[in-house]
Amino acid sequence: MNDVIIIGGSFAGLAAALQLGRARRKVTVLDTNRQRNRFAGHSHGVLGHDHKPPQDILVEARQQLARYPTITLVNARAESVSGTIDNFCVVTDDNENLRARRLILSYGVVDQMPDIPGFAESWGTSIIPCPYCDGFEVADQHWGLVWSGPQSHNQVRLFHDWTDRLTVFGNGHDIALDIRADLAARRVPLVDGRITEIVRHGSHGATIKLDTAPDVVVDILFAHPRNKPSASLHEALGLATVDTPLGIAIKVDDRRETSTPGIYAAGDLANPAMASVTTAISHGAIAGISAQQSMLV
Repeated sequence: MNDVIIIGGSFAGLAAALQLGRARRKVTVLDTNRQRNRFAGHSHGVLGHDHKPPQDILVEARQQLARYPTITLVNARAESVSGTIDNFCVVTDDNENLRARRLILSYGVVDQMPDIPGFAESWGTSIIPCPYCDGFEVADQHWGLVWSGPQSHNQVRLFHDWTDRLTVFGNGHDIALDIRADLAARRVPLVDGRITEIVRHGSHGATIKLDTAPDVVVDILFAHPRNKPSASLHEALGLATVDTPLGIAIKVDDRRETSTPGIYAAGDLANPAMASVTTAISHGAIAGISAQQSMLV
């Protein structure tokens, strides 16, 4: 019997495992090695690891976890989960049955690429979502922003800390007149029409092709496609979720516990506010500590 099974071994899952391993709790981490930021060349804003490829950070983290004898890392996918607190059962894709007193879900989300030629191929290089993660490297250049909803208006203000050259692409959205007036007052061009293709060039640049307007060349394009959990285990467990502008997130309390006692969630799967490596590590550590403390007698 494990103390904890962690489903998802990227930044949040490994951070949880580290705390539990240091508390000498028996932990099994299941992972499929398909972390969300695998498309990015470098990870930024991670203290002590700034500007390192994300895969390199994970490789080093797994090597460090090897010194803890109670942590087992398994390359497998969790196919089903059942049970209740102190007696959970996880069945893997190779039909192995694992039991644990607690569960931590950290299997992340997958971004749903829009049906625009060139979008998926440019994701993580010419198209990025987070200015905190990559904005410094492209500061003072010409940025583009694909409008995705009301939250995009705040991003216009946010981006001002990095650049004064921004073009907003409406991409078929019905943008309110007061927002259009505000963009005009900020001298931020708004290009109406739908994006028909994105042509990547150079390390970051892209040409945005539109159905009703001339092509626009930008140095970097910011976009926020919808995402969804990378597995449906939370649905089978009946966990409460919250709707966000970009997708579904598992509802957790301050200790990262879900609506079902004994099950915790961390990382992008349970973070509707701002996804980043730093927050994933932080929330993973909290989940691990909370799970450990919940088993004290």
